[in-house]
Amino acid sequence: MIKIILATSNPHKLDEMNAINKNKNIVFDVVKGDFDPVENGKTFEENAAIKAKEASRITKEYCLADDSGLCVDALEGRPGLYSARYAPTQKERIEKLINELKGVPYDDRGAHFVCSMVLTDPDGKVIHSETGRVFGYINDCAKGTNGFGFDPVFLLSEYNKTMAELPEEEKNKISHRANALTPMLKWIARNIK
Repeated sequence: MIKIILATSNPHKLDEMNAINKNKNIVFDVVKGDFDPVENGKTFEENAAIKAKEASRITKEYCLADDSGLCVDALEGRPGLYSARYAPTQKERIEKLINELKGVPYDDRGAHFVCSMVLTDPDGKVIHSETGRVFGYINDCAKGTNGFGFDPVFLLSEYNKTMAELPEEEKNKISHRANALTPMLKWIARNIK
């Protein structure tokens, strides 16, 4: 059994990553206690490394962190690294995004979710990283009740549904987090004993 500490205090991430993880030899837990690293990196990968290193410092175990966000083409990649801080609440973040895109034609509303994951060893050394993406468009209104974050406005053309309208099982096959975590789990299974 391989135990990996997730460097997050977000219960949605733990649930989602457990749902994606089909390898029963790898189990996830979260950092216990005071965990609030300063995410001042310039990229998603740098922020993930900051979190993973801090979690390893606290736990002295293998730690996995991710940093993710929504990048909107018409907004020159915003909200990007600042997706979680784009506005105070999820509802306000979605409203702000829709307002910023008022008048922008559908074809120019291209966007992608990015998820960078970094794995550190018990000494806090980065030993592997993966990045996953999923591409879509920003809808002009929120639809669906599944997922979290910007899922209700992230429209997947091939499904003609938002990420929040997909059943959890389907989302967990195609999401940016799944596209990063799936190869990460394979690497962990091959390289950590």
